[in-house]
Amino acid sequence: MAIGAICNREVVITDRKTDVPEAARLMRQYHVGTLVVVEDVEGQRRPVGIVTDRDIAIEVVAAGIDPASLTVGDIMGGDLATVRETEGVFDTIRYMRSRGVRRVPVVDNGGWLVGIVTLDDLLELLAEEINEMASLISRGRQREAATRT
Repeated sequence: MAIGAICNREVVITDRKTDVPEAARLMRQYHVGTLVVVEDVEGQRRPVGIVTDRDIAIEVVAAGIDPASLTVGDIMGGDLATVRETEGVFDTIRYMRSRGVRRVPVVDNGGWLVGIVTLDDLLELLAEEINEMASLISRGRQREAATRT
């Protein structure tokens, strides 16, 4: 299954110039812990970074820095991991593990943002798959019992 089939296509975005308090307000408003930082290029959005609630808590608040003095561009990570929407689920999991990330923006072949996938999304998918396999075992037992009576 391609990751594009399961990624969340409703991505909360911002740009590098957004100040940290506004980023936190966006996270609160949309009930998310991650903002994808994008560059707008002729109406299309290219992901250039990610800012998480943890970035704000650890890098700004815990460090005693005035949040209003920083922008998203100041605290976002510099080496963004992305995955193409045509990548398989297993390859995406392996890539996320190798990069040590819990979320990745999903891009099309041109590198434009189409969605985001998180560890939570992948765990939910795998839990559903395991549940289906467990049901198969139960159904097989029921079928066998019905044919032997």
